[in-house]
Amino acid sequence: MVECECCGLKEECTQGYIRKVEGEFDGKRLCGLCLEVVRDEVKKGKKQFVEVGEAITAHMSFCGKHRNNNPATLLADGLRQLLRRRC
Repeated sequence: MVECECCGLKEECTQGYIRKVEGEFDGKRLCGLCLEVVRDEVKKGKKQFVEVGEAITAHMSFCGKHRNNNPATLLADGLRQLLRRRC
């Protein structure tokens, strides 16, 4: 189990996947959701983030401000509710 350094979400990951993520994201361990947000920020050049480090810092700041309303947890809860309604 690995804890995301941005949002605190815990995921089960292989050692190879952890090394890949750390290598791509300045040694930070990110969950899949935060990883995609950072990639998207860099790819689209939103808010003038050009480098991965800048995008990670900004996203970590965002997650820190919204720790009680964790975006990853809110998304997971929404998906769980959606699946319950469909079943």
